[in-house]
Amino acid sequence: MSPHDPRDDLRNPSRRRFVQGLAAGGAVAGLGVWSRHAAAQPVPMRVPVLTGTYFDLSVGQILMNFTGRVRPAVTVNGSLPGPTLRWREGSTVTLRVANALPAGSNHAPMASIHWHGILLPANMDGVPGLSFDGIRPGESYLYRFDVRQSGTYWYHSHSGFQEQAGLYGAIVIDPAEPEPFACEREHVVLLSDWTDLAPAALFARLKAMPGYDNLHRRTVGDFLRDARRDGWSATLADRAMWGRMRMTPTDLSDVNAHTYTYLMNGVTAPGNWTGLFKPGERVRLRLINGSSMTHFDVRIPGLKMTVVAADGQPVHPVTVDELRIATAETYDVIVQPSGQDAYTIFAQDMGRTGYVSGTLAVREGLRAPIPAIDPRPILTMDDMGMGGMAMGRMNGMSGMHASHDASMPHADAAASAHAMDAMPGMAHGDAATGMGGMHGDMTPHPSSETGSTLVDMQAMAPAPRLDDPGIGLRDNGRNVLSYANLHSVFEDPDGRDPGRTITLHLTGHMERFAWSFDGVKFADAAPLRFNYGERLRIVLVNDTMMTHPIHLHGMWSDLEDEQGRFLVRKHTIDMPPGTRRSYRVRADALGHWAYHCHLLYHMEAGMMRTVEVSA
Repeated sequence: MSPHDPRDDLRNPSRRRFVQGLAAGGAVAGLGVWSRHAAAQPVPMRVPVLTGTYFDLSVGQILMNFTGRVRPAVTVNGSLPGPTLRWREGSTVTLRVANALPAGSNHAPMASIHWHGILLPANMDGVPGLSFDGIRPGESYLYRFDVRQSGTYWYHSHSGFQEQAGLYGAIVIDPAEPEPFACEREHVVLLSDWTDLAPAALFARLKAMPGYDNLHRRTVGDFLRDARRDGWSATLADRAMWGRMRMTPTDLSDVNAHTYTYLMNGVTAPGNWTGLFKPGERVRLRLINGSSMTHFDVRIPGLKMTVVAADGQPVHPVTVDELRIATAETYDVIVQPSGQDAYTIFAQDMGRTGYVSGTLAVREGLRAPIPAIDPRPILTMDDMGMGGMAMGRMNGMSGMHASHDASMPHADAAASAHAMDAMPGMAHGDAATGMGGMHGDMTPHPSSETGSTLVDMQAMAPAPRLDDPGIGLRDNGRNVLSYANLHSVFEDPDGRDPGRTITLHLTGHMERFAWSFDGVKFADAAPLRFNYGERLRIVLVNDTMMTHPIHLHGMWSDLEDEQGRFLVRKHTIDMPPGTRRSYRVRADALGHWAYHCHLLYHMEAGMMRTVEVSA
């Protein structure tokens, strides 16, 4: 076990909660109805595996303890995560899902399960209000569909905030034909985030105080260090830009380890989930990010990981030291441990506020050293899609006062405006076009963004950046996976050029915690209409400072490279700030489908559309 510095407990509240909680976390003895006096002793869990073609699944509520506090969770068959479901390609599966949530539950009474990344009829997709009515308390719903794919996937609720409360699990689909890689052993590694807050209360807090978890704002000391390095004028101008945006470059995630406890297969870091191996074996790790709001950076110190599949689909093997797995993504990696008895699987959050770890070992009870969390990354204007043009027109910025930040001493509106006016390429003009005083080319923006209270910035020079591993992972001394490394083992499965292009801007307003497409929230948006059988291109432009994993239900998203050629097939496309990425879709599934950011609270706050596929 790695040495413990007690100062870490003072610096890291999430670590304090881990230590205060009982090591494994898990279901509380005396399961069932919530009680104020429920015992705090957890029962360690192993995630059950269910195989076959018929499955009885019951959505219920039990008490869980991950932090020393007993809280109600939504589970499947009493397990968090839910049971791993093992299917076979070419079979037909039937899943009877019963809603056994108790009366007076803290969570949405209507239940549902969405089979993420699975191709199926629209009425089997599990999205209340779109594909079916949901499952009422005391009732059940029969899902039945053909299994037309293989690989690593997952399932989760699409009702209220049940996903955050624990309703998620892994899906493993064995192939009908041999895979292009081999292994002797495999383990599911499902990462997630847990909060002791009622998820609805967390959402309310995000709406009222969206910066609550951003405790690492820049200081006067940071300002002085930057000034020594970059010069006083450049540093003042940089702070002025961030002040005018009312944003902070340390704000990488809305919720982090100050609120969350991170789990690996339903176990905290001190609980030490362990996967066994024999020296020299090829071990397949099915990595699944089943979190609500967290991007994880995963590595196994001392081991190379060979990525062999992305989002369930095989790719040409690529060997890396580390990879970023966005919310809802899956990666299959093969490792070959030998030479030592234990290796740490280390997953730190993108904002470097916390981590979860587990162990690969030759026997239970072993641990390897746990690495330190990497330094806290800082967003730059290039990260925001402003390129060499600095910053473009910020919606509604006219007359906006700079935020008073410790990193920008004595800043006021006049000083901020003066610093910005002095910068070349700074736009202050026509809000209707966004052109203003912008010098050079820029990305056009939809008219629905103009004057929208849901839009606080626009990327002026977005780029695909497919070869960028992401903020906090550049030049860290490790070989890190990027989307540019991923190449499907098959050619474009459709083969046709797209007949039309749909461009969507990912938009948001940080202070209002409002999220949308094209400045229009879900409740006010018309459906996107696809023609059955057509091949189309979707272009996404991220106009926000947050990273958004975008998921289209029912159809594959075939990511293109920077020259517009087919690169890799996925079901979730991650969109860092300031990026512009395109992918092809074959509209081969009739019905109404959800299309949304897979950060749960962003979806709930409006970053969602309905896709209607009709003949």
